[in-house]
Parts: sequence; C-alpha cells; structure tokens
Amino acid sequence: MKTIDNSRFVPVNGLEMYCEVYGAGQPLILVHGGFGSVGMFAQLIPQLSANRQVIAVELQGHAHTADIDRPLTYEWMADDIAALIGHFGFASADVLGYSLGGGVAQQVAIRHAGLLRKLVVVSAPCKSSGWYPDVLAGQRAITAEFARTWVGSPMQQAYASVAPRPEDWTALAAKTGQLFAPDYDWSSEIAKISAPTLIAAGDADSIRTAHAVEFFELLGGGKKDGGWDGSGMSIARLTILPGVTHFNILSAPQFVPILTQFLDAPMP
Repeated sequence: MKTIDNSRFVPVNGLEMYCEVYGAGQPLILVHGGFGSVGMFAQLIPQLSANRQVIAVELQGHAHTADIDRPLTYEWMADDIAALIGHFGFASADVLGYSLGGGVAQQVAIRHAGLLRKLVVVSAPCKSSGWYPDVLAGQRAITAEFARTWVGSPMQQAYASVAPRPEDWTALAAKTGQLFAPDYDWSSEIAKISAPTLIAAGDADSIRTAHAVEFFELLGGGKKDGGWDGSGMSIARLTILPGVTHFNILSAPQFVPILTQFLDAPMP
C-alpha cells in the first residue's frame, strides 16, 4: 500500500482529484454533496478517523479539484472513486456518500462491487422521484445564469477561495443542472447490491421518508420480523433521524454512533 499524507492531488481518469487523508485502519471514502467540499465532513472526520483511515475527496469541478472536459455524471464520478481506491492500493473500501455524493456512492456499488466493503447512503434517493417534487424542480432549475445570482454567497465564496479556476463557478452550476435533468431509476441495480448498506435520512429531509423505506426494502430489509435472535434481519440498515433536515444530518449528534456501529460491525 502506498504511503499517504494528509492532503494531495491524485491522478484519476484525467482528473487531479483533491483528497485529504486521516487516521489509519480500514479505509472509508467520504463523498460530499453538490457544490460541496471535504469541509462538509469537518465534524465527522475527527470521530471517524479515530480507528479507521478516512479519505475525504472532492469530485470533478468541486472545490480544489479542477474541472475537465466531460459532463458530470454519477457513473463517471463513481469510476473516479474506484480509480482512487486503486491508486491507494486498497483491496476494498467503505464508501459514504451524502446527497449528490450518495448517488455517486450507489454507482460505486453498482459498477465496482468488488471494490466495496460497506456502503453508506446519506440523504440520497435511488431514483429521481425519491426527491420531493419541489426539491427536484429546484435542482433542475440550476443553470449558469442562475448561479451568477449566487456570486458573493457563502457557498460561492467558499468555492472561489480554493478553486484553481474560480471563474468555473458557472460551468459547475450548468453541469450540475444537467446532471439532475434526466429521470433515473436504479432500483433493479440496487436490488442486486450484496454489500452491507446503511441508508440514513432525516425525518425532514429533501428525500421522501417513504422512499427511504422503499430503498431499504429493495435491499431486503423490512420484509419480516427479525426474530428474537435477529436471524430474520437483512444485512441492510435504515435510520431515520428525528428532527433532522437535509442540511444538518451530517452534524446531527445521533448520526455518528449509528454510523460507527454499522461500520465497526463484523462483516456477515
């Protein structure tokens, strides 16, 4: 396995992908949400890296990672994560994706199952109709022109402070809107995932609570009584955090104990 330091740019699929590495042990890849950065996980990283190696990445066109001449797609970004795992020489890794990153993490499970040990999907659906209709409409309204109205906002200023080409802000917005534009439904592929999977959402999230349950059932959960000894449980887990929204789930105090219990549990 290659020696790694706290932060670096990793060559993957034509990208120079920025990542930060903390701790040692079983590797866990953290994949941020749209327009985000590794900073989304600032409150999680110290706790998660206490007994594992945490690699927080920045996706194509986001924050420190410069854009390249290709669209943003869940599939290609998943291929980038797979290439990153290969670069570090890991036989497999746990992958946690939040929001847009949750779609990327699902595609890692679908396209690169052999590289995945455990999957964590946070506040992300497995089909476009899993978002509330108004949320989906808002995502699809993102354009370069609309992003110009965000110039000076905290989100845009955070991007500009680290992006190698701050003028790419509107291009990132245009590509993100195009990513959200088509309908998608990965249900049939999700049902084939064999890796232990944790689905996490808030009870006031941007994804429908009913969809989180549907997602869980695709993975074999919620089909029957687990039994007095737990033998009837699937290897999937579902947590709906009370009083939690899409925007504060990563900092919710009840999330880390649930997450670490899942990650630390023996493989089935």
